[in-house]
Amino acid sequence: MSRAFVFPGQGAQTIGMGKALADSYPAAKAVFDEVDEALGEKLSALIWEGSIEDLTLTANAQPALMATSIAALRALESEGFAVTDAAFVAGHSLGEYSALCAAGSLSLSDTARLLRIRGAAMQSAVPVGIGAMAALLGLDFATATEVATEAAQGEVCQAANDNDPSQVVVSGHKGAVERAVEIAKAKGAKRAVMLPVSAPFHCALMQPAADRMAEALADVEVKPPVVPLVANVVAEAVTDPATIRALLVKQVTGSVRWRESVEWMAGQGVTEFWEIGAGKALSGMIRRIAKDTVQKAVGTPEDIAALKG
Repeated sequence: MSRAFVFPGQGAQTIGMGKALADSYPAAKAVFDEVDEALGEKLSALIWEGSIEDLTLTANAQPALMATSIAALRALESEGFAVTDAAFVAGHSLGEYSALCAAGSLSLSDTARLLRIRGAAMQSAVPVGIGAMAALLGLDFATATEVATEAAQGEVCQAANDNDPSQVVVSGHKGAVERAVEIAKAKGAKRAVMLPVSAPFHCALMQPAADRMAEALADVEVKPPVVPLVANVVAEAVTDPATIRALLVKQVTGSVRWRESVEWMAGQGVTEFWEIGAGKALSGMIRRIAKDTVQKAVGTPEDIAALKG
Protein backbone atom coordinates (compact mmCIF):
# COMPACT_ATOMS: atom_id res chain seq x y z
CA MET A 1 0.00 0.00 0.00
CA SER A 2 1.45 3.32 -1.09
CA ARG A 3 0.53 6.46 0.83
CA ALA A 4 0.69 10.22 0.24
CA PHE A 5 0.47 12.92 2.91
CA VAL A 6 -1.49 15.95 1.69
CA PHE A 7 -1.88 19.33 3.37
CA PRO A 8 -4.92 21.66 3.18
CA GLY A 9 -5.04 25.23 1.93
CA GLN A 10 -6.96 28.36 2.76
CA GLY A 11 -10.62 27.97 3.62
CA ALA A 12 -10.08 25.05 6.01
CA GLN A 13 -9.52 27.33 9.03
CA THR A 14 -11.77 27.10 12.08
CA ILE A 15 -11.49 28.60 15.55
CA GLY A 16 -10.10 25.96 17.90
CA MET A 17 -8.31 23.91 15.24
CA GLY A 18 -5.36 22.00 16.65
CA LYS A 19 -6.26 22.75 20.29
CA ALA A 20 -7.11 19.13 21.15
CA LEU A 21 -3.85 18.01 19.52
CA ALA A 22 -1.85 20.54 21.56
CA ASP A 23 -3.63 19.46 24.75
CA SER A 24 -3.01 15.76 24.05
CA TYR A 25 0.49 15.83 22.55
CA PRO A 26 3.45 17.85 23.88
CA ALA A 27 5.06 17.62 20.42
CA ALA A 28 1.99 19.29 18.89
CA LYS A 29 1.97 22.03 21.54
CA ALA A 30 5.65 22.69 20.80
CA VAL A 31 4.77 23.45 17.16
CA PHE A 32 2.34 26.22 18.13
CA ASP A 33 4.88 27.59 20.64
CA GLU A 34 7.61 27.72 17.98
CA VAL A 35 5.32 29.41 15.46
CA ASP A 36 4.31 32.01 18.08
CA GLU A 37 7.98 32.68 18.75
CA ALA A 38 8.89 32.87 15.06
CA LEU A 39 6.15 35.45 14.41
CA GLY A 40 6.70 37.36 17.65
CA GLU A 41 3.01 37.11 18.58
CA LYS A 42 0.49 34.66 20.05
CA LEU A 43 -0.97 33.31 16.84
CA SER A 44 -2.07 30.26 18.86
CA ALA A 45 -4.36 32.46 20.98
CA LEU A 46 -6.00 33.80 17.81
CA ILE A 47 -6.42 30.25 16.44
CA TRP A 48 -8.00 28.92 19.61
CA GLU A 49 -9.88 31.89 21.09
CA GLY A 50 -9.97 34.64 18.45
CA SER A 51 -12.59 35.71 15.93
CA ILE A 52 -13.05 33.82 12.69
CA GLU A 53 -12.85 37.16 10.85
CA ASP A 54 -9.32 37.77 12.17
CA LEU A 55 -8.25 34.18 11.61
CA THR A 56 -9.52 34.29 8.01
CA LEU A 57 -7.28 37.28 7.16
CA THR A 58 -4.80 35.81 4.69
CA ALA A 59 -1.72 36.84 6.68
CA ASN A 60 -3.09 34.91 9.71
CA ALA A 61 -4.82 31.99 7.99
CA GLN A 62 -1.73 30.86 6.09
CA PRO A 63 0.67 30.35 9.05
CA ALA A 64 -2.22 29.14 11.24
CA LEU A 65 -3.22 26.34 8.87
CA MET A 66 0.41 25.32 8.45
CA ALA A 67 0.93 25.23 12.24
CA THR A 68 -2.14 23.02 12.64
CA SER A 69 -0.93 20.64 9.92
CA ILE A 70 2.56 20.31 11.40
CA ALA A 71 1.09 19.85 14.89
CA ALA A 72 -0.99 16.97 13.52
CA LEU A 73 2.10 15.49 11.89
CA ARG A 74 4.12 15.72 15.14
CA ALA A 75 1.27 14.01 16.99
CA LEU A 76 1.28 11.26 14.35
CA GLU A 77 5.04 10.89 14.73
CA SER A 78 4.76 10.53 18.48
CA GLU A 79 2.45 7.56 17.83
CA GLY A 80 5.04 5.86 15.63
CA PHE A 81 3.98 7.09 12.19
CA ALA A 82 6.54 9.02 10.10
CA VAL A 83 6.53 11.28 7.07
CA THR A 84 8.88 8.78 5.45
CA ASP A 85 5.99 6.29 5.53
CA ALA A 86 4.62 8.35 2.62
CA ALA A 87 5.77 8.02 -0.98
CA PHE A 88 4.95 11.70 -1.67
CA VAL A 89 3.88 14.90 0.04
CA ALA A 90 1.71 17.57 -1.57
CA GLY A 91 -0.30 20.58 -0.48
CA HIS A 92 -3.00 22.83 -1.90
CA SER A 93 -1.56 26.32 -2.43
CA LEU A 94 -0.27 27.39 1.03
CA GLY A 95 -0.40 23.68 1.91
CA GLU A 96 2.64 23.22 -0.31
CA TYR A 97 4.64 25.06 2.37
CA SER A 98 3.21 22.73 5.04
CA ALA A 99 4.26 19.77 2.88
CA LEU A 100 7.80 21.13 2.51
CA CYS A 101 8.06 21.74 6.25
CA ALA A 102 6.76 18.21 6.91
CA ALA A 103 9.40 16.77 4.58
CA GLY A 104 12.22 18.71 6.24
CA SER A 105 12.83 21.00 3.26
CA LEU A 106 11.98 24.16 5.23
CA SER A 107 12.38 24.71 8.97
CA LEU A 108 9.20 25.36 10.97
CA SER A 109 10.24 28.89 11.93
CA ASP A 110 11.16 29.78 8.35
CA THR A 111 7.88 28.31 7.07
CA ALA A 112 5.85 30.40 9.53
CA ARG A 113 7.69 33.60 8.58
CA LEU A 114 7.43 32.85 4.84
CA LEU A 115 3.68 32.29 5.09
CA ARG A 116 3.18 35.49 7.06
CA ILE A 117 5.06 37.35 4.30
CA ARG A 118 3.18 35.44 1.58
CA GLY A 119 -0.22 36.14 3.12
CA ALA A 120 0.50 39.83 3.58
CA ALA A 121 1.99 40.15 0.08
CA MET A 122 -0.95 38.39 -1.56
CA GLN A 123 -3.39 40.58 0.38
CA SER A 124 -1.66 43.83 -0.56
CA ALA A 125 -0.89 42.93 -4.20
CA VAL A 126 -4.33 44.06 -5.36
CA PRO A 127 -6.48 46.82 -3.75
CA VAL A 128 -9.66 45.48 -2.11
CA GLY A 129 -12.56 45.40 -4.56
CA ILE A 130 -10.43 45.25 -7.71
CA GLY A 131 -10.09 41.46 -7.91
CA ALA A 132 -12.33 38.45 -7.34
CA MET A 133 -12.53 34.68 -7.60
CA ALA A 134 -15.39 32.38 -8.60
CA ALA A 135 -16.00 28.63 -8.48
CA LEU A 136 -17.31 27.05 -11.67
CA LEU A 137 -19.01 23.74 -10.87
CA GLY A 138 -19.77 21.11 -13.46
CA LEU A 139 -17.25 22.28 -16.06
CA ASP A 140 -13.98 20.53 -16.87
CA PHE A 141 -10.68 22.40 -16.87
CA ALA A 142 -10.52 22.88 -20.64
CA THR A 143 -14.00 24.43 -20.74
CA ALA A 144 -13.30 26.58 -17.68
CA THR A 145 -10.12 27.85 -19.36
CA GLU A 146 -12.16 28.78 -22.45
CA VAL A 147 -14.63 30.62 -20.19
CA ALA A 148 -11.81 32.58 -18.53
CA THR A 149 -10.26 33.52 -21.88
CA GLU A 150 -13.62 34.69 -23.25
CA ALA A 151 -14.41 36.66 -20.08
CA ALA A 152 -11.07 38.50 -19.92
CA GLN A 153 -11.85 41.16 -22.58
CA GLY A 154 -8.54 42.91 -21.96
CA GLU A 155 -8.59 42.31 -18.21
CA VAL A 156 -7.08 39.39 -16.25
CA CYS A 157 -9.17 36.23 -15.89
CA GLN A 158 -7.42 32.89 -15.40
CA ALA A 159 -8.23 29.36 -14.31
CA ALA A 160 -6.57 29.49 -10.89
CA ASN A 161 -7.41 26.20 -9.16
CA ASP A 162 -8.10 22.93 -11.00
CA ASN A 163 -9.52 21.28 -7.89
CA ASP A 164 -11.29 18.19 -9.20
CA PRO A 165 -13.08 17.00 -12.37
CA SER A 166 -16.11 19.19 -11.68
CA GLN A 167 -14.69 22.22 -9.87
CA VAL A 168 -12.44 24.90 -11.31
CA VAL A 169 -11.84 28.30 -9.69
CA VAL A 170 -11.19 31.36 -11.85
CA SER A 171 -9.40 34.48 -10.64
CA GLY A 172 -8.75 37.99 -11.91
CA HIS A 173 -10.31 41.43 -12.23
CA LYS A 174 -13.74 41.58 -10.59
CA GLY A 175 -15.60 42.55 -13.79
CA ALA A 176 -13.93 39.77 -15.77
CA VAL A 177 -14.71 37.16 -13.11
CA GLU A 178 -18.34 38.30 -13.00
CA ARG A 179 -18.48 37.88 -16.79
CA ALA A 180 -16.96 34.40 -16.39
CA VAL A 181 -19.79 33.42 -14.03
CA GLU A 182 -22.40 34.36 -16.65
CA ILE A 183 -20.51 32.72 -19.53
CA ALA A 184 -20.02 29.53 -17.46
CA LYS A 185 -23.76 29.30 -16.81
CA ALA A 186 -24.41 29.71 -20.54
CA LYS A 187 -21.94 26.88 -21.23
CA GLY A 188 -23.79 24.52 -18.94
CA ALA A 189 -22.13 24.93 -15.53
CA LYS A 190 -24.24 23.41 -12.75
CA ARG A 191 -23.36 26.40 -10.59
CA ALA A 192 -21.06 29.38 -10.87
CA VAL A 193 -20.58 31.39 -7.70
CA MET A 194 -18.43 34.30 -6.58
CA LEU A 195 -16.20 33.29 -3.65
CA PRO A 196 -15.86 35.25 -0.38
CA VAL A 197 -12.10 35.83 -0.77
CA SER A 198 -10.08 38.92 0.01
CA ALA A 199 -7.89 38.88 -3.11
CA PRO A 200 -7.63 37.24 -6.57
CA PHE A 201 -5.12 34.48 -5.84
CA HIS A 202 -3.16 32.45 -8.42
CA CYS A 203 -3.43 34.86 -11.35
CA ALA A 204 -1.22 37.47 -13.03
CA LEU A 205 -2.51 40.21 -10.68
CA MET A 206 -0.45 38.51 -7.94
CA GLN A 207 2.88 39.37 -9.63
CA PRO A 208 3.87 41.89 -6.88
CA ALA A 209 3.42 39.08 -4.33
CA ALA A 210 5.49 36.70 -6.47
CA ASP A 211 8.30 39.28 -6.56
CA ARG A 212 8.12 39.62 -2.77
CA MET A 213 8.29 35.83 -2.33
CA ALA A 214 11.33 35.63 -4.63
CA GLU A 215 13.11 38.02 -2.23
CA ALA A 216 11.94 36.19 0.89
CA LEU A 217 12.81 32.73 -0.41
CA ALA A 218 16.29 33.86 -1.50
CA ASP A 219 17.14 34.36 2.20
CA VAL A 220 15.92 30.94 3.37
CA GLU A 221 17.65 27.56 3.35
CA VAL A 222 15.75 24.99 1.25
CA LYS A 223 16.95 21.41 1.77
CA PRO A 224 16.11 18.39 -0.39
CA PRO A 225 12.84 16.97 1.03
CA VAL A 226 13.08 13.52 2.64
CA VAL A 227 9.96 12.61 0.61
CA PRO A 228 9.42 14.03 -2.92
CA LEU A 229 7.06 16.99 -3.22
CA VAL A 230 4.38 16.88 -5.91
CA ALA A 231 4.39 20.57 -6.79
CA ASN A 232 1.22 22.55 -7.61
CA VAL A 233 2.42 24.20 -10.80
CA VAL A 234 3.98 21.14 -12.49
CA ALA A 235 1.81 18.33 -11.03
CA GLU A 236 4.75 15.96 -10.63
CA ALA A 237 7.45 15.17 -8.08
CA VAL A 238 10.40 17.49 -7.43
CA THR A 239 13.28 17.22 -4.97
CA ASP A 240 15.90 19.78 -6.12
CA PRO A 241 16.03 22.78 -3.73
CA ALA A 242 16.62 25.34 -6.50
CA THR A 243 13.67 23.96 -8.44
CA ILE A 244 11.46 24.01 -5.33
CA ARG A 245 12.38 27.63 -4.64
CA ALA A 246 11.59 28.68 -8.22
CA LEU A 247 8.27 26.80 -8.23
CA LEU A 248 7.17 28.42 -4.96
CA VAL A 249 7.61 31.81 -6.63
CA LYS A 250 5.80 30.67 -9.77
CA GLN A 251 2.98 29.21 -7.65
CA VAL A 252 1.81 32.69 -6.54
CA THR A 253 0.64 33.60 -10.06
CA GLY A 254 0.32 30.06 -11.47
CA SER A 255 -2.54 27.57 -11.41
CA VAL A 256 -2.89 25.07 -8.58
CA ARG A 257 -3.00 21.86 -10.63
CA TRP A 258 -4.52 19.78 -7.84
CA ARG A 259 -6.57 17.38 -9.99
CA GLU A 260 -3.51 16.55 -12.11
CA SER A 261 -1.31 16.22 -9.00
CA VAL A 262 -3.65 13.65 -7.47
CA GLU A 263 -3.98 11.80 -10.79
CA TRP A 264 -0.18 11.74 -11.07
CA MET A 265 0.23 10.29 -7.56
CA ALA A 266 -2.48 7.68 -8.18
CA GLY A 267 -0.67 6.82 -11.42
CA GLN A 268 2.49 6.21 -9.37
CA GLY A 269 0.60 3.65 -7.29
CA VAL A 270 -0.62 5.77 -4.36
CA THR A 271 -3.70 4.10 -2.87
CA GLU A 272 -4.11 6.09 0.38
CA PHE A 273 -4.20 9.85 0.89
CA TRP A 274 -3.84 11.15 4.43
CA GLU A 275 -5.06 14.74 4.81
CA ILE A 276 -2.92 16.20 7.58
CA GLY A 277 -4.41 19.19 9.44
CA ALA A 278 -7.70 21.10 9.46
CA GLY A 279 -10.84 19.95 7.68
CA LYS A 280 -11.59 17.39 5.02
CA ALA A 281 -11.84 19.51 1.84
CA LEU A 282 -8.96 17.77 0.07
CA SER A 283 -10.35 14.33 0.89
CA GLY A 284 -13.59 15.26 -0.88
CA MET A 285 -11.69 16.46 -3.95
CA ILE A 286 -9.47 13.36 -4.00
CA ARG A 287 -12.52 11.09 -3.77
CA ARG A 288 -13.85 12.70 -6.96
CA ILE A 289 -10.47 12.53 -8.74
CA ALA A 290 -9.12 9.08 -7.80
CA LYS A 291 -12.22 7.03 -6.97
CA ASP A 292 -10.35 3.83 -6.13
CA THR A 293 -8.22 5.40 -3.39
CA VAL A 294 -8.80 5.67 0.36
CA GLN A 295 -8.85 9.07 2.12
CA LYS A 296 -8.13 9.57 5.80
CA ALA A 297 -8.36 12.89 7.66
CA VAL A 298 -5.77 13.42 10.40
CA GLY A 299 -6.67 16.52 12.40
CA THR A 300 -7.73 15.38 15.88
CA PRO A 301 -6.56 12.93 18.56
CA GLU A 302 -9.60 10.78 17.64
CA ASP A 303 -8.43 10.61 14.02
CA ILE A 304 -5.02 9.41 15.17
CA ALA A 305 -6.55 6.84 17.54
CA ALA A 306 -8.59 5.50 14.60
CA LEU A 307 -5.42 5.08 12.51
CA LYS A 308 -3.80 3.06 15.31
CA GLY A 309 -6.89 0.85 15.18
